[in-house]
Amino acid sequence: MADLRPCLFASDLEGVLVPEIWIAFAEKTGIEQLRLTTRDVSDYDQLMRMRLKILKERNLRLQDIQDVIATVAPLPGAMQFVDWVRERTQFVIISDTFYEFAQPLMAQLGYPTIFCHSLEVDAEGTITGYRLRLAQSKRKAMSAFRDLQFRTMAMGDSYNDIAMLRNADIGVLFDPPTNVIEDHPDLPVVRNYCEARSSINAWLADGA
Repeated sequence: MADLRPCLFASDLEGVLVPEIWIAFAEKTGIEQLRLTTRDVSDYDQLMRMRLKILKERNLRLQDIQDVIATVAPLPGAMQFVDWVRERTQFVIISDTFYEFAQPLMAQLGYPTIFCHSLEVDAEGTITGYRLRLAQSKRKAMSAFRDLQFRTMAMGDSYNDIAMLRNADIGVLFDPPTNVIEDHPDLPVVRNYCEARSSINAWLADGA
């Protein structure tokens, strides 16, 4: 019997559609610790507290990061991939980045819908903290979409995406590091946008 629920595809942002912002900032500043991402550290709060501590110690402000983001372009083929997905199904980005970081990148991707978090910034432009839009937001977003009777597929590359992938009808890892594959060997893996398109086409066909 055909599955008559409308389809919705959700994707992570960094490492899937755009380069890792913190790695780009680490390369600009030479601060090696800032190269650590959710591909390396599974505890997001621990990772963010480490990042904020470094920013404070080095007197680095939001504008310093935004200046680097202004030089970042989507990954090769990402814009075409987003357009391809949006022609075929509902599309949303669910990310643990921040609206203060994401806006110029969303412009380059054609302004898709994004759910992410917010930074706390003082009058001098110093990042003093961050506000989660919702605790466990990736997992809860996918659960909510399913409660709204969407047939869901999700794609991500890091530890912080796992709950999102497991709460979608179909969850796929996109070119993840070896450690993530080893820790979650049951999740299917695609290595590029061509393989992702094939996986999405199969998912869409399953509901026809």
